[in-house]
Amino acid sequence: MTPDDYCQQKAAASGSSFYYSFLFLPPPRRRAITAFYAFCREVDDVADEASEAAVARAKLAWWRTEVANLEAGHPSHPVTRALLPFAAEMGIDAARLNEIIDGMEMDLTHHRYADFDSLRLYCHRVAGVVGQVAASIFGYRHAQTLEYAERLGLAFQLTNIIRDVGEDARRGRVYLPADELARHGLRAEDILARRGGEAFRALMAEQADRAEATYADALARLHPEDRRDQRAGLIMAAIYRALLAEIRRDGFPVLEGRVSLTPLRKLWIAWKTWVRA
Repeated sequence: MTPDDYCQQKAAASGSSFYYSFLFLPPPRRRAITAFYAFCREVDDVADEASEAAVARAKLAWWRTEVANLEAGHPSHPVTRALLPFAAEMGIDAARLNEIIDGMEMDLTHHRYADFDSLRLYCHRVAGVVGQVAASIFGYRHAQTLEYAERLGLAFQLTNIIRDVGEDARRGRVYLPADELARHGLRAEDILARRGGEAFRALMAEQADRAEATYADALARLHPEDRRDQRAGLIMAAIYRALLAEIRRDGFPVLEGRVSLTPLRKLWIAWKTWVRA
C-alpha cells in the first residue's frame, strides 16, 4: 500500500463530510488535502481512543517528532510521507501541525470549559488552524482568506460540538460552556446524565445561533477573487450548515444519538455547491 492509498483509506473510512469536498479538487491538491486530513484523523484518534492519558501523551509526543522529521525531509509514517511533496509549497508547516497536536492534548486534561473564551482556544487549535492549512492547500491570494478559513473552522467545530453532545457525554466530556449551562439552569452533570427538556433545547438553540453567526462572519471575509479556489471549503460549509439546520428542525435530539446526512445528500450538496460557487 502506498502512502497515498493509506491516506485515502483513512479519509474514506471516517465517513466525514469533509471527504465529499475533496472529490472535485485537481489531483495534486486532492492528494495534499487527503494526506492532511489523514494526519488530523491520526492525532485525533490518539486523544479519543487511548485508554490512559500517559499513553496518549507518549503517542502525541511521537507525532511531534514525526512532524520534525517531515520538516527535515525524512518522515517515516505513511501520512507524513504523503504530505512531504506538498508541505513546503502548500503551507503545511510544522508550527501549524504542532498547534493541532496542542489541541488534541487539551482533550487529555480539559473536559469542561468555564466560558466561551476558553472553549474558543480549543476550537482554534483543533479546527481554526485546520481551516487555515486547508485554505493554503486549496490556494489563495489575499491574506483575509486565512481569516475566513480560521473562522470557518471555528464554525465547523461549533457544529461538531452540537452534533456530538451525547457522544461526548459518554466519554465524560462536556464542551458546552459552564456559564451558559448555568444561565439555563443546567449543570455538566445534566449533560453527562443526558437529561434533555426545554432548558436543554433553549441552550442548544443558542449554540446553533452562535454557529450560524460564525458561518456568516467567515463567509463575509472570503475575498471574491479567492472564492473559486476555495470551493472545497464552501462545500464543507454547505454540508455542515445543512446538518445544523437538520438538527435544529429535529428539536436537537443530540443527547439520544448522532444526527447525520445521508451520503447521497452530501454528494448532491457537494456537486451543487461546486458548480454554483
